[in-house]
Amino acid sequence: MKLDEKIKIEFSEKMLAWYQYKKRNLPWRRTSNPYKIWISEVMLQQTQVDTVVPYFERFVEAFPNMKALSQVAVTDVLKVWQGLGYYARARNLHAAAQMLVTENRAELPGTYSGLLKIPGIGAYTAAAIASIAFNLNYPVVDGNVTRVLSRIFTIAEPPGKRTTRLKLDAIAGQLLPAGRAGDFNQAMMELGALVCTPVQPKCSECPVSSLCQALQALDDPAILPVKASKKQKPHYDIAVALIERNGRILIDQRPANGLLGGLWEFPGGKLEKGETLEKCVERQVQQDLKLKICVQAPFITLKHAYTHFRITLHAFFCLHLDGEAQPQKATDCKWVNQEEILSYPFAKSNQHIIDALLSGRKWPGIREMQET
Repeated sequence: MKLDEKIKIEFSEKMLAWYQYKKRNLPWRRTSNPYKIWISEVMLQQTQVDTVVPYFERFVEAFPNMKALSQVAVTDVLKVWQGLGYYARARNLHAAAQMLVTENRAELPGTYSGLLKIPGIGAYTAAAIASIAFNLNYPVVDGNVTRVLSRIFTIAEPPGKRTTRLKLDAIAGQLLPAGRAGDFNQAMMELGALVCTPVQPKCSECPVSSLCQALQALDDPAILPVKASKKQKPHYDIAVALIERNGRILIDQRPANGLLGGLWEFPGGKLEKGETLEKCVERQVQQDLKLKICVQAPFITLKHAYTHFRITLHAFFCLHLDGEAQPQKATDCKWVNQEEILSYPFAKSNQHIIDALLSGRKWPGIREMQET
């Protein structure tokens, strides 16, 4: 799609003027430091701005520069990241910092191609960092920008199709004002987040509404972009053990690679067909840690949704009968007390169990059950 030169100029001028006065006061917009911009862009992958802000502020306070990030253990990074999800992002940041300190004087590459070589940086994030941190002329097309462009130019094909992605990238590239890439890209993302929203877009507040083909041609611009049919997420029941010994509870660490890699959790696993939750806990602990336990009583049940599946997590108080913990799949395991457990990074679902243990339901309750 070839855009008219006048439309390109009018569009970019209106967007930049609007952004100057309407942009949100976000902490990563108050700096030109490439390190901090990199951290923000990685955190913003698949995570909403309001969620990211406090995590960003804590992260850059804990690790104010590349060298500081590179010198800590990955567990320390995961602990600061805890609750933000998609933990591979944190592991990649840590690995990248160590690599850049060694190979590039603790500096991010100032080129798009160089950024693509960094762990955890793909085409989108490289374009965002290149334009915002180094003002290079690369367009950024995220979900917000996709929505804006689909409505402005009535693109009625599913955004997930390769041909649609190429079309959107080409349009964004044509609209990009040379030398103002960083501000323009952020303006487009901001418009999608604040005005051109998924439902009930605020068309009367849009600076480019006069150029919006969907507003002029459709009864409801919100029908674009075309929504792909949602697949139902599979559901799994997961049973975990709260095994107490001498006032300590057993936790184990997930392998570094894979889902929730490097995080700690309570031992257990997925319920098999025809199995009770209690037998599931006993079987998993025997298989994974070579421990013999007896389930005493249920403690808490909660639901949690991941990107591609949902779980119901069942936690049980358990009695340690025999054996020393020998991790078979886990990286490590430890017996921890109330204070120590707070220093380990856990997935959000397991953190809810910890919160319940340390609040009204009381950690010592496990020991009391054993003594009766």
